[in-house]
Amino acid sequence: MAPTVLALNGGRRLTLAAATAGLLILSGCAAPHAPAVRSLDTQVWTGRLSLRVDSEPVQSFAAMFELTGAPEAGELTLTSPIGSTLAVLQWSPGQAFLRNGGETTRYASLDALIQAATGAAIPVPALFGWLAGREETAPGWRPNLSQVQQGRLQATRESPQPEAELRVIFERQ
Repeated sequence: MAPTVLALNGGRRLTLAAATAGLLILSGCAAPHAPAVRSLDTQVWTGRLSLRVDSEPVQSFAAMFELTGAPEAGELTLTSPIGSTLAVLQWSPGQAFLRNGGETTRYASLDALIQAATGAAIPVPALFGWLAGREETAPGWRPNLSQVQQGRLQATRESPQPEAELRVIFERQ
C-alpha cells in the first residue's frame, strides 16, 4: 500500500485523505526565530519520508523533506512531490513553531510539535543520530540502521500503541 502525500486541511490539521498532521492556536504576535545561519558544522539531510501509524483507521503520509540543524535547534521543511511547501517546523530552546502558508502555530515543545504535525511522537533527537548512523536509543522505538550507508533508514515504534513505522530515504548535504 503506497502512502498518501501530506496535505493541509483547514490550516489546523494535516489529515489523512492526503495525510496526518496538525496545527493548534496561532502564536499571536510572536514570530518564530529562524534557525541560525548554516555553518560548516550544520547538519542537513534531504530526501523522502513516510510514516504509517497502525491506528483505526490506519494513518499514513509521505513527503519530501529537508532537515537542518540539530536536536536542540533546527528546521524540518515538508514538501509535496511537485515542490509545494506543505509545512515548516522550527524549533529552538523553549520554542517550537509550525508554519503553514500565512499561519504560524506555537507549541510548548518539539515533542508536541512533532506529535501534532505527524500524528506520532517521533524522537527527533534520536532521528538525528540514526541519520548519522549512530545507535541512539528512544523509548519504544527500534531503528534498523543496516542500510544507513545507502541512504535508507527504517524505525518502528512498538510502544506506546498503536505501532508506527517511519521510513526515510535520504542524503546528507
